Amino acid sequence: MKLSYQIIGSGQPLIILHGLFGSSDNWRGLAKHLSQYAQVITVDLRNHGRSPHSTRQNYQLMADDLAELLDELMLKKVDIIGHSIGGKMAMVFSQYHPERINKLLVVDIAPRAYADEHSTIFKALLSVELSRYKKRSEVDAVLSSSILEKTVRQFLLMNLDTLNDQLVWRINVQALFDNYHHLMAPVCQNQQITISSCFIRGGRSPYIKSEDEILIKTVFLNSQIVTIDQAGHWVHAEQPQEFLQRTITFFNYD
Repeated sequence: MKLSYQIIGSGQPLIILHGLFGSSDNWRGLAKHLSQYAQVITVDLRNHGRSPHSTRQNYQLMADDLAELLDELMLKKVDIIGHSIGGKMAMVFSQYHPERINKLLVVDIAPRAYADEHSTIFKALLSVELSRYKKRSEVDAVLSSSILEKTVRQFLLMNLDTLNDQLVWRINVQALFDNYHHLMAPVCQNQQITISSCFIRGGRSPYIKSEDEILIKTVFLNSQIVTIDQAGHWVHAEQPQEFLQRTITFFNYD
């Protein structure tokens, strides 16, 4: 699948992979800062952003998509940042294409299985009859009864677009819901990956627990785990300056 992407800057290529319900647009600010040091390529995963839709979605397919993109851009070796499911995708890519990664930075996700935390969101999005509405604020009002956190709704509503004067979701909500179990599954089981890796977790996030440290170190033999205390799951958005500094240090940009 030919993924949509944006490029800014020059130098050593740095791929950025967003999380579930996200897009390359979410990383625009940090990409601009990092473009001072690298050629930053922000990618829309399949069924997200401006990339094509498909009924199929799993980490093997997503890793193949990325390999195809690197071939298209004629990039032999890259650095990668992956957040949440983008981080799991990056782990799988490092398993199957280790020769194409220089360094790997994973944001707030471990290679283990995760419980269902998003079905409520999926069902809320699928229940909205977009043909009845013209404004984002109207959709927000409908979602507010089932998705109480305003910041979560604002994040989700970034996926609304207009096509032929009609509101549409840029994300393929149904396909993501149908394949959600694949996205929550463990990755890199019984593997030993030697790529230089850094796992950045939010101190207020439950996604990387203390017991996950052993698993991470067992699979990623050359890894470090860094905690940004005053951040939740969206570490890069909640503490962008500290995240940026940690990233610069890990990739030796300074």
